[in-house]
Amino acid sequence: MRRRTLLGGALAAPLLAACSGGGDGADGGGGGTTLTYGMWDPAQVPGMEKIIAAFREKHPRISVRIELTPWATYWTTLKTSMRGGTAPDVFWMNAVNFQLYAANGVLEPLSGHIRSDRTPVDRHPGPLVKLYAYDGTQYGLPKDFDTIGLWYNKALFDKAGIKYPDASWTWDDVRDAAAELTDPRRRVHGFAAEMDRQMKIYPAVCGAGGYILEDGHSGFGDERSIEGLRFLTDMVDRGWSPPQSAMVESVGRVRYWSEKVAMNYDLSAMAGQMYAVPALKDHGGIAVLPKGRRRATIIHGLANVISAKSRKKEAAWKFVHFMAGREAAEIQATAGVTISSYEGTQDAWLKSMPEFDLKHFIEMQKYAVPYPSSRNTAVWENLQYPLLGAAFSGKGGIESAARRLGEQMDRALKEERAT
Repeated sequence: MRRRTLLGGALAAPLLAACSGGGDGADGGGGGTTLTYGMWDPAQVPGMEKIIAAFREKHPRISVRIELTPWATYWTTLKTSMRGGTAPDVFWMNAVNFQLYAANGVLEPLSGHIRSDRTPVDRHPGPLVKLYAYDGTQYGLPKDFDTIGLWYNKALFDKAGIKYPDASWTWDDVRDAAAELTDPRRRVHGFAAEMDRQMKIYPAVCGAGGYILEDGHSGFGDERSIEGLRFLTDMVDRGWSPPQSAMVESVGRVRYWSEKVAMNYDLSAMAGQMYAVPALKDHGGIAVLPKGRRRATIIHGLANVISAKSRKKEAAWKFVHFMAGREAAEIQATAGVTISSYEGTQDAWLKSMPEFDLKHFIEMQKYAVPYPSSRNTAVWENLQYPLLGAAFSGKGGIESAARRLGEQMDRALKEERAT
């Protein structure tokens, strides 16, 4: 796959028109400047509006207008707007897509700005900062982070007479509990071992001592990676988890909400939605992920980036710089939707849902593995579901499926390096 086919030929061309346009002075100059800010999560709009209001107090000549696009169409809409020169001045970026955009020259380099304005990058988790650097240049600044935890239903545990999960739990404890919690008559399963990359597959592989991507090569064929996948597919084979074929429409999260799954790996970012379910607010529990050969969870977070085609770069940088600071982080944390990535600002988030032990999501940072990514992440990630689907539906063969996936992923990575 060649560069010019990824985002369109126009994006790979030199961006000579990307220089700051007229009226983009220190605070917008002239009659002021209006920035557009692209994001996809409606739950975060109220918090972002408060951040924008705080930013406006410091920069009264710079206005920011949110452009909300649903997740399902965010990336296609962004690519189209990039080609047409109408992309938001500042927008959300994730690790899956970052290198693709950075490699095609459509993101504004931030390293010089960071040095000049002494942006407190070191107050954000190092692995997240590194995720948004490409070829030695920083293109994005983290705004939040999430880790994966073990969510469990205390009422179902109490009914089965099982001790709640804690930091001492291993995979064997999860297996034992899943077996006891599974009740076919009530259609309750002990665990949801669905085929989800970030929440299930990657934590399990890393927990077994395996890896997804290292030094440009796939880890799916590694024996320890296969051991991690087997931990999940064994749950399906033994009837302790619904098969993947049954979770296409009713995913593990929904089954957990409906109290049809007793344990589920899920994101810290889902805490607000969990909190809105009365039963879960009353008897939903959180624990760190259980230990396999090692302790591991996956850390990911969104970053703010600037379009290289923006004609308001100076104002856009002021906004991104502000969002990377303590004040914006504290406002975000108070909103309670996601964990702010600025060190020492998470207390407000912890206190926003006192019924939940949210501190575990922050504790897991010390052994968190960054979300794996390359320049064409989506290409090799899209191989996973068709190749692993049968094994996750109770048809066996996870070993051969994983090795085949590793081989095909390596071919995709080789093609990526050749472009």
